[in-house]
Amino acid sequence: MAENGKSITEKVPAAAHPLSENPTEIASDINYHVQFNPRFSPFKFEPEQAFFATAESVCSRLIKQWEDTLWHFGRAKPKQTYYFSMEFLQGRALTNAIGNLGIENAYAEALNKLGHELEAIVEQEKDAALGNGGLGRLASCFLDSMATLNLPAWGYGLRYKYGLFKQRITKQGQEEIAEDWLEKFSPWEVVRHDLVYPVRFFGSVEVNPDGSRKWVGGEVVQALAYDVPIPGYKTKNTISLRLWEARARAEDFNLFQFNDGQYESAAQLHSRAEQICAVLYPGDATENGKLLRLKQQFFLCSASLQDIISRFKDQRGGYTWSEFPSQVAVQLNDTHPTLAIPELMRVLMDDEGLGWDEAWDVTKRTIAYTNHTVLPEALEKWSQPVMWKLLPRHMEIIEEIDKRFLAMIKDTRPDLEHKLPSMRILDHNPQKPVVRMANLCVVSAHTVNGVAQLHSDILKAELFADYVSIWPTKFQNKTNGITPRRWLRFCNPELSNIITTWLKTDQWVTNLDLLSGLRKFADDAKFQDEWASAKMASKQRLARYILRVTGVSIDPNSLFDIQVKRIHEYKRQLLNILGAIYRYKKLKEMSPEQRKNATSRTIMIGGKAFATYTNAKRIVKLVNDVGEVVNSDPEVNSYLKVVFVPNYNVSVAEMLIPGSELSQHISTAGMEASGTSNMKFALNGCLIIGTLDGANVEIREEIGEENFFLFGARADEVPRLRKDRENGLFKPDPRFEEAKQYIRSGAFGSYDYNPLLDSLEGNSGYGRGDYFLVGHDFPDYLDAQARVDEAYKDRKRWLKMSILSTAGCGKFSSDRTIAQYAKEIWNIQECRV
Repeated sequence: MAENGKSITEKVPAAAHPLSENPTEIASDINYHVQFNPRFSPFKFEPEQAFFATAESVCSRLIKQWEDTLWHFGRAKPKQTYYFSMEFLQGRALTNAIGNLGIENAYAEALNKLGHELEAIVEQEKDAALGNGGLGRLASCFLDSMATLNLPAWGYGLRYKYGLFKQRITKQGQEEIAEDWLEKFSPWEVVRHDLVYPVRFFGSVEVNPDGSRKWVGGEVVQALAYDVPIPGYKTKNTISLRLWEARARAEDFNLFQFNDGQYESAAQLHSRAEQICAVLYPGDATENGKLLRLKQQFFLCSASLQDIISRFKDQRGGYTWSEFPSQVAVQLNDTHPTLAIPELMRVLMDDEGLGWDEAWDVTKRTIAYTNHTVLPEALEKWSQPVMWKLLPRHMEIIEEIDKRFLAMIKDTRPDLEHKLPSMRILDHNPQKPVVRMANLCVVSAHTVNGVAQLHSDILKAELFADYVSIWPTKFQNKTNGITPRRWLRFCNPELSNIITTWLKTDQWVTNLDLLSGLRKFADDAKFQDEWASAKMASKQRLARYILRVTGVSIDPNSLFDIQVKRIHEYKRQLLNILGAIYRYKKLKEMSPEQRKNATSRTIMIGGKAFATYTNAKRIVKLVNDVGEVVNSDPEVNSYLKVVFVPNYNVSVAEMLIPGSELSQHISTAGMEASGTSNMKFALNGCLIIGTLDGANVEIREEIGEENFFLFGARADEVPRLRKDRENGLFKPDPRFEEAKQYIRSGAFGSYDYNPLLDSLEGNSGYGRGDYFLVGHDFPDYLDAQARVDEAYKDRKRWLKMSILSTAGCGKFSSDRTIAQYAKEIWNIQECRV
């Protein structure tokens, strides 16, 4: 290949054409990057080299658009939004960039001239490992929509070197290894050596004679900016995701100690700085782990606010701080960036000399907060002693916010005084004094939003009910959305071409409501045939992928049933696998004749279990053990396969979702804030079996309840059902007992699953009593699955349901979500280049 590649690149002249749309000139431009921007040994033009050169060619075009956008924003001086998130799950960038720029065909042709196929080159790119689940992917969809809607907005995050982890499946179950996405380099990022800000940790508070206070001493690391350009779809606007990396300076390296042989202590600050952006969500069981997570959160907030303030000062010339909120909107994606609140207060008071009232007014009008969970363990609570140690000045400010909040309630709402212990920010429990980050956000932000109607209703009625009575207009709903570019147009080309042909327009890509125009073709036999062949093409592609990564061969004529998401007990992958076990046992008991009436299924489950979450890791192992047995059982393996898809990430999702026909969104009602993969599956014509939870509620409303396989307890029934369980009133269904017993019998190997199954037993106690109601919902789940089997046998009916699913997904575009944030929370306007 190397010689062949060499001869091909010799035939194409190497010349820079950064903005050309002509395939011949693009081929020259790619070759120019091979020869004059060499990252590899010369004479090599294999797929990997071709990918990096192609990405650099695309990136030079993006950088031009992006500089134009920044220059335009600088001149127009609009109010801008800054989206703070600990995660951005970007996935691959090449397909998305050339698709949004409208040059995919030109690049495909250019690569052909160089002896390569675009599809193979795209596969060379590693997913950017900057996130974990829905929260991070939502942030990335939002950036795509902000750019497409020409909004003046930025993302701010951290540049994690090793990500969360890469998942490997062994006989022992899940194994975690460091992500290697930055092992070579990322062609999409531009390092900004001129943008470096100091970030302090530890130290003490100095009180000046005039009473003003200053945070001094401790250790100071440097935040260095890396920018990733984010192009909008068919627009010149290209915005920025700014990622911070932590560094120490040369002068922090102790040459004397090094020459004395004390190598570790000579570079102590350098290695401490490197730890900050090494890993997403480092384990926090130890005090060191807690300090590191807090450092990450503060590092993101401090660097980003310094950057925003310096831009505000540059653009305003003469400025007054009261104008800051009319220029700057900061959105906190969950509680991880909460420290932006006390940090903005500290800068305004200690560095800029504002008084408390003025600083508080500016902070409150600048910051808004998105809540993503009602799970108590996910609402961050930080130990007060750890906070005092790491951020002494911020703790003083948080104490003052808490004190003033208490005084305000006592003055204006004496009726709420008895609620103050749970409403206040500081919990002074002597065993475990903590700072409640969600309470700090609610008290300090001008707007708080949930991410689906049901979730926002629960926030208002339960979690934040007492605050609603003080600030009734502070709480809003913003139902999540997904970008139709990545999640349909680019990942499912066959289906999107059919949609464009039948709608006679491709405008649906930016106006997803137009999909409702497909409803009138739902019964059209020709349309159904085309729809079915598009689905089959995706299923065949998926089957090839599964064979490649797992060695299991699956039948594209079987029903493809997929559940992919973070492994968590509330998401109930355990319910899914228990259902699969029950199905396997029943198939085993049938005669060969009876089996012929069964609907063949391939059940795929994927997702990462957090490294220290034992039960989640047991679930991963169980799925793999069941698959081992079922897939090699000649009696049933043409009717059932069970596959665990390893290392689930954005690129794997882009392969699985278009090929899926049934997708499971089966969390205990009231526990999933929204879910966004449910929207991706439904948009791709996949039917959902699910509970009335999160955005499932709205998806079912939009696509029609007859096109949704519903089961399970409702959110408002859950507390009573848990109470009944505690009182010993729960009677398990015999089918549930049968499935559990089958595991205990050793049918799936000798691993001891009792600790996992014990979580479903007993009526109360820590980790017992089936908190997530798997046993309660099991019989209803089996009945819903039987309805699925029946529906799948009727091909016309199934295709009609599939079409109506896609046709009803207009509401779930992140363009709609972001337009609502822009208008109702941020108060920002389009600023088109």
